Amino acid sequence: MKYALRQIVAEELSYTINRIKVDQNTKFEIKPQFSRTVRRVQENDKLWFLTLEVKVESTETEPKPFNVKARLVGIFEAEGIENDLDRQDLVINMTEIIYPYLRAAVSSITANAFVNPLMLPVIPAGTMFPEDRGEAPEQLN
Repeated sequence: MKYALRQIVAEELSYTINRIKVDQNTKFEIKPQFSRTVRRVQENDKLWFLTLEVKVESTETEPKPFNVKARLVGIFEAEGIENDLDRQDLVINMTEIIYPYLRAAVSSITANAFVNPLMLPVIPAGTMFPEDRGEAPEQLN
C-alpha cells in the first residue's frame, strides 16, 4: 500500500461567543465531538477524501463560553488498497495525518478570538473512532 497527502482544505472554521451568566469560578467541561467521513472518487479510484470535523457546542444542560466548529478535508492519492484491512489501515493513517492540522486550527481559532486557546488532546492513531478499534465497521462511500 502506498499513499500520499495531496492537499488539505479547510471546509469550515467557526467560532461563536456565548454570552452566558456564570459565577466567576465556574469551570467548564469542554467535550469535543469528533466525526469523520471517507469518500472515493468513482472516476479515479486512487483519490481518497477524508473529512475530519470537531465541534464544541453549548447546550442548555451543558453551557460553554463559546461554540467552535472546524472541518478539514484531506485529499490523498493511494494505491495497492486490495482488501478491507488495507482500507482500514489507510483510513487510520489518513486520520493520523489530518488530526494535527485540526488541532492546530482549533487552537488558532480560539487564540485569535482572544480567549484561552483550546488545545485538543493528542489521540493515538487507531483509537479516535470506535470502528478503528474494531467496534463497528467503517462506512466507505
